[in-house]
Amino acid sequence: MKHYAGFDVSVKETSVCIVDERGKICVERKVVSHPEDLVALLNDPQWRLERVGLEAGPLSQWLFEGLAKARLPVICIETRHTKAFLQAQPNKSDRNDARGIAQMMRVNLFRPVHVKTLASQKRRALMTARMLLKGKAIAIENDIRGLLRNFGLKVGIVGAVKFEERIYELIEGMPELAEILGSLLVARRKLREEFAKLDRKVRDAAGSDPVCQRLMTVPGVGPIVALAYTSTIDVPARFRNSRAVGAVLGLTPVLNQSGESRRIGRISLCGDAMLRQLLYEAAQVLLTRVAKWSWLKAWAMNVAKRRGAKKAVVALARRLAVILHRIWSDGSEFRWTRNSSTATA
Repeated sequence: MKHYAGFDVSVKETSVCIVDERGKICVERKVVSHPEDLVALLNDPQWRLERVGLEAGPLSQWLFEGLAKARLPVICIETRHTKAFLQAQPNKSDRNDARGIAQMMRVNLFRPVHVKTLASQKRRALMTARMLLKGKAIAIENDIRGLLRNFGLKVGIVGAVKFEERIYELIEGMPELAEILGSLLVARRKLREEFAKLDRKVRDAAGSDPVCQRLMTVPGVGPIVALAYTSTIDVPARFRNSRAVGAVLGLTPVLNQSGESRRIGRISLCGDAMLRQLLYEAAQVLLTRVAKWSWLKAWAMNVAKRRGAKKAVVALARRLAVILHRIWSDGSEFRWTRNSSTATA
């Protein structure tokens, strides 16, 4: 008889439910959230496991890798789809969620999620740490500006390099204020130094990767966008076509249709927020800073004339996602004119 398992994972413990092909519960147990403990439970000879369901979450990649190495038929399932299925249950608990996921596996009613490779996970961690340090440094700079405004001191427009010099210039002759802001400036300086280290690592990683080098032939796409794209997409073959990437990244409009009513709303904003933001910034750079003309910029300018600049940037970001996937898939480079002999993107 076939068996199906469902996991409801928390930080300390995981609720496990195993059901047979008729839906009868065979075992329910709480296990330490560690791959070895879960494998020890599932490797019992009495279980003929057909599918093991694991909801996507903070620990899912680690647990998925451990279960996959033990050659268990583990599947990582989509969170929103799982939530909608489990809402049919009147009472929510870890035990009931594990039961629900096990039943989803039994009736084959789930949506699988791609689990990234270890290399992409490391690159993603590097990108996240870089962005985190940058955000904290900017937050401290904004707080310093706010504190100085209380005393009628305005920092004005100044770059990151000369920010500290400008602050000391404003608080000259104010020893008490200098002592307070000095601590913030030291923390800000340390954050900027560590950010610069990670930024160099990102640029070095993108510069040494052949795929990133080809992606950077697209105007507006630099090493940050290229590395974020490869670490997020991970395996380009998992998309049936390049156009599907825009929808996965939340860059396609939401359709609400019922009867004779058909309403197209804003973009869905689902998927990876970091990559979506970086593609949006790349689209802005292409429209406003890239001087060299290309068919892609001409297309975006025509969209801006018809629909406005904001919608043009979103449309260009979606098209950049599609073009980058095509370049990655067919091994080509970006062509600046449609009549170029270079492979199309």
